[in-house]
Amino acid sequence: MKRTKRALAALVTALLAAACGKEGSPPVKGPQPDQLPRYRVVTDFRLPDSPTWNRAKRRGHLLVGAKEDQPYLGEKDPATGRYSGFDIEIAKMTAASLGFDPAGVEFRTIASANRETALQNGQIDYYVGTYTINDNRKKLVGFAGPYYLAGQSLLVRTDEDGVSGPHDLTGKRVCSAAGSTPYQRIEADYPQADLVAYDTYSICVDNLLTYQVEAVTTDDTILMGFAAKAPGELKVVGRPFSKEPYGIGVPRPDNALRSAVNDAIEAHEKNGDWKKAYDATLGLSGVPAPEPPAIDRYPAS
Repeated sequence: MKRTKRALAALVTALLAAACGKEGSPPVKGPQPDQLPRYRVVTDFRLPDSPTWNRAKRRGHLLVGAKEDQPYLGEKDPATGRYSGFDIEIAKMTAASLGFDPAGVEFRTIASANRETALQNGQIDYYVGTYTINDNRKKLVGFAGPYYLAGQSLLVRTDEDGVSGPHDLTGKRVCSAAGSTPYQRIEADYPQADLVAYDTYSICVDNLLTYQVEAVTTDDTILMGFAAKAPGELKVVGRPFSKEPYGIGVPRPDNALRSAVNDAIEAHEKNGDWKKAYDATLGLSGVPAPEPPAIDRYPAS
C-alpha cells in the first residue's frame, strides 16, 4: 500500500506541478495549438468612446489579466511562458472582435485579490479568469457576459462509486481551499462531511490521488481541468450545487467596452467558436459543452 501511494504521489507531482506555477516544473500538458480554433480579426473595428480601447490601440496590443494555475482554464507553461485554456481562448476571441490580433495579446497573471485594483489602475484592459459576477463586484468593476455558468461540484477518483453529490459526503474527508467560498458552503450546508483545507487545490488533488481524502470541491470548471489532466484517475461527479456566472471584468466607467465585449461573446457563441474552444480545453475532461448562459446587458450606473 505504501509503495502504491508513493507511485501515485509521483504521478500527481508530474501531472500537477505545472499547475502550481513553480520554476523547474515539467511542461504543461495543455491544449495543443493545432486543435484550437482560429479567430478572424475585425480589421475595421473602432470604439472611440472607450478610453481603454483607445489606449490599447495606441499601445498596439491588449493587456489581459488571467490565472496561471488552473488546468485547461488559465494555465501558464513555465518553460515557454505560453498561456492556455478555455478562459485564454475567451480572451483571444474577444480580442479578435475588438480588432486586435489574438497572437499579440499580452497576458498578465493577476491574483484574485488584485483583480479589481488591476482594472481600476489600468494595469490591464480586461480580465478573464473564473471571475464570478456578483452585485458587490459590480460596484467596483464592469462585467461583460456571463460566458459560462459554473457551479460548485465534486472531484473524486475514478474508482470511487460512493460519492455522486454533496449528500454523500457524510463521514467522508473532503478537501477545498482554505477560506474559499466552496469551503464555507460545505461547512455550512453539509456539516457531516470531514472537511480538510489546504492553500491550493493542487494540494487537495494530490491528497485525493494518494487516498488521503475522498473528494475535492470547488467550481466544476476548475475540477474539470484537473480531470482532463488525469482522465484515467479522476472524474467530476453529480450536478453543480451552486451558480457561478463567469464574466469578463472591464473598468467600471467604460460602458462602451463592456457593450463591445458583450457583442463579441455573443458573436462567437453563435458562430461556433465558443464550443470549439470548449471542446479543445475543458471538453477534454469528458464533460460535453453546455449551452452558454444568456448575456446580462445590465444598464450603466
